[in-house]
Amino acid sequence: MNGSILSRPWFGYLCALALTALVTGAVALIRVVADVGNASMLYLLAVMASAVLFGRGAAILASAASFLAFNFFFVEPHYTLSVTSNDEVVALLLLLIAGVITGQLTALLRQRAREAESREREAVVLYDVVRLMADPELERALTAVAERIRTELELSAVIIVFGKESPIRVQADTGDSEAIALAREALGPAAMVLGGGQAPTAEQRGQPGRWIRVVPPTARRRLDHVRSVPVSMRGQPVGSIILVPAPGAREFGPADDRLLSAVAHQLGLALERMSLQREATEAEVLRRTDELRKALLNAVSHDLRTPLSSIMASAGSLRQRDVSWTEEQRGEFAEAIETEAQRLNRLVGNLLDLSRIEAGSIRPEKSWYDLGSLINEVAGRLRGVTAGHKLVINVPDTLPPVLFDYVEIDQVISNLIENAVKYTPAGTEICIAARQGGNLVEVDVADRGQGIPQASVAHLFDAFYRASDSGRTQGSGLGLAVAKGLVEAHGGRIRVENREGGGARFVFTVPLDLPETETRAEKKETA
Repeated sequence: MNGSILSRPWFGYLCALALTALVTGAVALIRVVADVGNASMLYLLAVMASAVLFGRGAAILASAASFLAFNFFFVEPHYTLSVTSNDEVVALLLLLIAGVITGQLTALLRQRAREAESREREAVVLYDVVRLMADPELERALTAVAERIRTELELSAVIIVFGKESPIRVQADTGDSEAIALAREALGPAAMVLGGGQAPTAEQRGQPGRWIRVVPPTARRRLDHVRSVPVSMRGQPVGSIILVPAPGAREFGPADDRLLSAVAHQLGLALERMSLQREATEAEVLRRTDELRKALLNAVSHDLRTPLSSIMASAGSLRQRDVSWTEEQRGEFAEAIETEAQRLNRLVGNLLDLSRIEAGSIRPEKSWYDLGSLINEVAGRLRGVTAGHKLVINVPDTLPPVLFDYVEIDQVISNLIENAVKYTPAGTEICIAARQGGNLVEVDVADRGQGIPQASVAHLFDAFYRASDSGRTQGSGLGLAVAKGLVEAHGGRIRVENREGGGARFVFTVPLDLPETETRAEKKETA
């Protein structure tokens, strides 16, 4: 009931007198019925009620009024303030002392109860602010914090705004539209600014700051009641909480000032935490970029130079005029140039694809394709690569069309087959199978090689990683990383597992979305 008559100090004193008069009437009725000697103790009820409801001042007034009323109405001679009996004097003094002490103790309990409620409110609000700022949607979190402050302090509007020094530029506001407009007008020259106050120490509690009146060059009376609470990060102001009190609202007390200072401090800590997280992320990106750069240099220095050296050697041999090469030898040189050029083309393609995956720019151009036809096409194109192995393809005719990017899934299957050939002894079997499992299509490439060392399973799909004890040094370690990125861009997953009896199996999934025509046909059949 802020701003009403009940909050006025004189109203508490008036109620204390009314309570005293009410108890006086009750004592008069009791004395008519029976002669009760200690009926004066009933006045302590009026004193206690005044202390609980209106505080220490009203309780003292009730004590004095009780002393005078009992003396005037019930002590002989009646209706005078004179006392003829010493016993009555002692009784009146005891009544006055008991009333004052009771009132003081009750008022003290009332004050302690209000302080406890204030501390509880402050703790709950701060807890809510901390939880709200944990929301990943920052604008929604700040709006919730502003609404929490507005509701708790019964304000017309609250605005949370950050300046250029802040790591974020999000703003939040809540309340009446007119009050919000007034708060935005006061973003610069707010009339009252809450100071920092005394910082806490090991021996002394912190004290809330005091409100400092700021007089702008052009005084505007309509902004006199607008208040601002600075938000600081690392000792530097980065924003403000603008408050517009409701018309006729009560003045902020020390508990409110402490609450606002604590909320502003929590916002500053949240900003500092975001800044540290951003710095840590940037440092991690720089670290990973540096690692990628080193790995790329290693790949360029070895994996790119090797095919280039072979191409240059074969081309140089063909250009020699002083050597008579046979047609068979010329064909071998040309085949070497073509093979190494294809190897170089795959390596450059994987590097480009990896850079697109790292940048998050992979956007599959999906359409409906027959997965079995794609697998057969890849196997035919890689016939030269798989010539020394037995390639087995197992794709059921009932496999439905699948929605995917033809070129990207082609590259995934190609990389898995080439990886199996690279790490599998000649003459062994490589199986390629596809099957439907629920709303997914699974494709696996299995071999009978040495298998995957357990320590390498967790890192096998990392860029430039090669199993240390695989027995081979060829390869850039890009094929599986590119395959993983392309499969995940389709919404699928890829994994590796060792087979019983030796060898490894690479399995990737693609979501199975039936074509619209087929879905309609199934619905008609069901109907």
